[in-house]
Amino acid sequence: MTIQQRILTFIMYTNWILFILTSIGGFLFATPSFARGIFFGGLIVTLNFHLLYRTLRKSFKPSQLVSPNVILAKYYVRFFISGIILFILIAGHYVNPLGLFIGLSVVVASIFLASILEVKKLIFKEAI
Repeated sequence: MTIQQRILTFIMYTNWILFILTSIGGFLFATPSFARGIFFGGLIVTLNFHLLYRTLRKSFKPSQLVSPNVILAKYYVRFFISGIILFILIAGHYVNPLGLFIGLSVVVASIFLASILEVKKLIFKEAI
């Protein structure tokens, strides 16, 4: 397994683990509005990440090369739909914006964690 595939696999699993843990923590220790923010933010960003992964994976298969314009169009449609959902959640006071921000940070936290672990592996690999 290449380093890129290992990082991607780690991020994909860690996204779901962090999403579940932060959601459970929010529902146990925070107000309902804050917990809903964490839940919906994490769900939106995790699903968007997986849909982007699926789009890119299908687009770069040698038998099905897709135009970059199609990839960008799908990306912007997802971005627009996510924006509408976020607007509805915030404008309707269904979620706490700070909780939503924490939920939306799940993928960033996964990428950061994967980067730290890979750098650690590289440093200790060279030290041996």
